Amino acid sequence: MLRPFSLTGRHVRLEPLSTEHVPGLAAAAAEDRSSYAFTRVPDGLVEAAEYVRAALTEQAGGQVLPFAVVRSSDDVVVGSTRFLDLEVLGRPGVILPSDAVPPDGVEIGSTWYAASAQRTAVNTEVKLLLLAHAFEVWQALRVTLKTDARNRRSRAAIERLGARSEGIRRAHTTASDGTVRDSAYYSILAAEWPTVRDGLRRRLAAAGRAPGPVTVPTNRRSH
Repeated sequence: MLRPFSLTGRHVRLEPLSTEHVPGLAAAAAEDRSSYAFTRVPDGLVEAAEYVRAALTEQAGGQVLPFAVVRSSDDVVVGSTRFLDLEVLGRPGVILPSDAVPPDGVEIGSTWYAASAQRTAVNTEVKLLLLAHAFEVWQALRVTLKTDARNRRSRAAIERLGARSEGIRRAHTTASDGTVRDSAYYSILAAEWPTVRDGLRRRLAAAGRAPGPVTVPTNRRSH
């Protein structure tokens, strides 16, 4: 299975999610919950503890790698994100990815931030770190992103990354409000990554925040 790892940029650090992050996640989610209408975000310490427990259970199943998002300037937890739906293609007998056989396809999702981290460089750099790892270390073929089709703010943020729309999957899953939602699907392919990467770097630079070095493991795929 894939071993958890950290990713470090100039503005944020992605740490493997653990029970130590529970108080920080609860505090981050409590700042202002008005933007969480379409997002599952824990409310209070009890829900934060269950959120982490459930994420770690999924991680033990080999299909999820969850992270806490930590702001570098003050070491404060400002949210969470994860790799999920990790896929290995064309490898007979291989079901779960591992460090030796990294995923060919992956989704980035279950992302949320504290109100103080929204509309800052945080999300741009988080996506830069995750996408760089997926395409440059794992050498993945594609990265998927999806959101509730009603969530115009999230869809706009995904589109600003440079991801391409794949359409709407109707009556796809249960929404955070308990209804059945349609999901808007987007993807980035390996051939598109250099353009997306350059766009993310330009966005950080335009905000006066040049991207720092991306620190990632060196277990690159050999093929």
